[in-house]
Amino acid sequence: MAVVLASSQENWRRRGHLFIVADGMGAHAAGELASKLATDIVPQTYQKLKEQPPPDALRAAILDANSRIFSRGQGSDDFKGMGTTITALAILPEGAILAQVGDSRAYRLRGQRLEQLTFDHSLVWEMRAAGQIPEGDDVPSYIPRNIITRSLGPNSEVDVDLEGPFAVQPGDTFLLCSDGLSGQVHDDEIGKILACLPPNEAVQSLTDLANLRGGPDNITVVVVRVIDPQAWDETGASSDESAGSSSAPRPVPVVLWGLCVALAAGAVGAAVLGWPIAAVAGGIAAVAAGGMALAQQFGSGKTFHLDGRPLGKGPYTSCDAAPDDSFVDRLARLTDQLRDAAASEDWVIDWSRFNSYNTKAFEARRGGDYQEAARQYCHATSYMMQQLRSQRARAQREAENDLDLS
Repeated sequence: MAVVLASSQENWRRRGHLFIVADGMGAHAAGELASKLATDIVPQTYQKLKEQPPPDALRAAILDANSRIFSRGQGSDDFKGMGTTITALAILPEGAILAQVGDSRAYRLRGQRLEQLTFDHSLVWEMRAAGQIPEGDDVPSYIPRNIITRSLGPNSEVDVDLEGPFAVQPGDTFLLCSDGLSGQVHDDEIGKILACLPPNEAVQSLTDLANLRGGPDNITVVVVRVIDPQAWDETGASSDESAGSSSAPRPVPVVLWGLCVALAAGAVGAAVLGWPIAAVAGGIAAVAAGGMALAQQFGSGKTFHLDGRPLGKGPYTSCDAAPDDSFVDRLARLTDQLRDAAASEDWVIDWSRFNSYNTKAFEARRGGDYQEAARQYCHATSYMMQQLRSQRARAQREAENDLDLS
């Protein structure tokens, strides 16, 4: 993964903040190298291509990464054919744009609605798009779910999907993830957890849930919450207290204001001479010229389109993300299973803390506050998972000490 926040107000205006998830494929070392090359090369190249619009620069950066990963693979039998997915999100003053190759994903939570903004380059999604299998989660058992149709590295050329720009509002939450998360946790569960928790806690809770369901693959998650989509401060993060803003006035050609004044003067002159039709026409033209001047000076600037159309066709899926009793019940049963496992394995647990989370969750659920109930059950689950990791680390240290003594 890579998180590259704008280092200055000018950089924010030109390139915004960049977030990337890349999931390597091939033998372990090859996949790790491919994904690292992608997350190193793409940010560097994207920043260097200053004269290109952000969508073009992002696409070019990914093509550059593909070429260099392919070359590296061709130069070694150990790395030949290595590849990686990539999902890149750039949040800019004009909105959010995405670049996509593979089946890692980008979502946006707005209010109580979760949308998948990227298209999976997988056999299942391609067949569904072609009408060969029906919409929905049910996929015939004879169709493998883990085959992807596009990735960086295996071939000298690759097609890069661009999506956006998507409007960005305060409170919007974006999530990028590898299929280690999306393969184990349903979209509605992702949305509900994002709606309940701050970003750092949401990442931990989602990772814990995927691991509790088997965790068969690497799990990488980046969560970005928008505070003020138009502000930048010296920390390189969005802030509603920042003085810098992309809505600052821009220069307007003098001829445009001159045309506005001339048309207004002509309309007044026509009215004085008793020519009402000419006066009305001149007034309308003056207003139109003034509107163009104001739009030029205070508008949001260039938007990103190709051939007059928005990039891509996203969002591709949408689901309700409002926590409900059914979701809370799933979390409650999960914490019960963790309690039973801890008791049977004789874990050393601070049960008072765990029970406090569960009591608060039970009371919130009884009162119909499902968001608070889900939040507390997520806290209980993450606490128990942290305890599990501690138990395993302790057992490993004891085993190593025994080995040293022998």
